[in-house]
Amino acid sequence: MALKITEECINCDVCEPVCPNEAIYMGLEIFEIDPQLCTECVGHFDEPQCVEICPVECIPKDENHEETPEQLLEKYKILTVE
Repeated sequence: MALKITEECINCDVCEPVCPNEAIYMGLEIFEIDPQLCTECVGHFDEPQCVEICPVECIPKDENHEETPEQLLEKYKILTVE
């Protein structure tokens, strides 16, 4: 399941640089996560780095983009092919 950033985001900018897939970007009002690029850090780290570093805990799983760990790993493999 991809992650999402909720409206509680304070735009502190700590999440964007830690995302290994460059899935986080500045939206119109708050940072957002591209679900096509988000792998919850599967393949890179044991835990999602944005969730680990977020000071306001505003990054839950996105119920609109459910994915199994296996699907996230496949997405990681596709995203990291050179």
